[in-house]
Amino acid sequence: MSQLFSTELLPVSDRIDAWQWNAQQICGDCRIQLPRSRFQGSIEVREVGELRLTKFSSSPLSFWKWPLDSVSPDNRSCIVITQIAGVRSYLQNGAEVLLKAGDSTLIDAGSPWSSSCETDCVRLYLRVPRWLMQDRLRTREIPTARKISGASRTGATLSRLSQFLYEEVGRMEDAERLAALDTYFQTLAACVGSDLAIEPSADLIHRILHFVDCHIAESTLTPSEVASAMGISLRHLHRIFSSTGGTIGDYVRARRLEQCREDLLNPRLQERSITEIAFGWGFSDAAHFSHSFRKQFGISPRSLRARSAESVQ
Repeated sequence: MSQLFSTELLPVSDRIDAWQWNAQQICGDCRIQLPRSRFQGSIEVREVGELRLTKFSSSPLSFWKWPLDSVSPDNRSCIVITQIAGVRSYLQNGAEVLLKAGDSTLIDAGSPWSSSCETDCVRLYLRVPRWLMQDRLRTREIPTARKISGASRTGATLSRLSQFLYEEVGRMEDAERLAALDTYFQTLAACVGSDLAIEPSADLIHRILHFVDCHIAESTLTPSEVASAMGISLRHLHRIFSSTGGTIGDYVRARRLEQCREDLLNPRLQERSITEIAFGWGFSDAAHFSHSFRKQFGISPRSLRARSAESVQ
């Protein structure tokens, strides 16, 4: 099965919103920064058995993704990224990898990560359940944000196999597809070799996000309080959190806004005023909340609630 989205036939004014919506259907909630010029891009999804292989082609863009700490281990996944064209950087757990055409890397989709590029680029994402990746690599630890060079023999083979799966999966019989996937994972295992150590900051980032989510409704929550709870300096907190591509303040604000959005869409909370909801999730200024909400979601809190109420009538 193949699903394709392209901005080619859309008016220039509609392309950015359309891209964001379609990208979030695949990647989940994330913050995307796109140029205000004539953006163009396409997304094509192909099913490789029970796995999803997605080809992203686009003008320069950046994004930051903060997965929810509540994602269960059974639902966590990894992404094998193979760069097809252009140069793109990926950051996770304090490590940055710069990929050019033919290079690949592994990303833990259950941890914060970010990506950016300054040129047009094309990349393939193969999303794999974490348990399956652990089984295929025969390790519980997944090496993230490590460059698999397309200049090496195994790295070049991995790149070619990624493109082969993308181009040929629709013409494969089940047995051929399984054999191709076996070869792919054997090559991936050879690429990572003995480099099977997770960055030391990974567990710390998880603890930081968990603490923030537990205290997100407290208006007094500050970076200093988080650093103190983690037993680290404020400077180290900012350095660790920089791997997400944003700041801890960005994360706190985004999580609070998402909680407010959920409450505004909840018909059982219609009796609560917008201000009550905002203050209940740690905001202390109604005007600032309204401005941040519109910037995050492209709609005012009042309009969102009214639209939601109309849809249930």
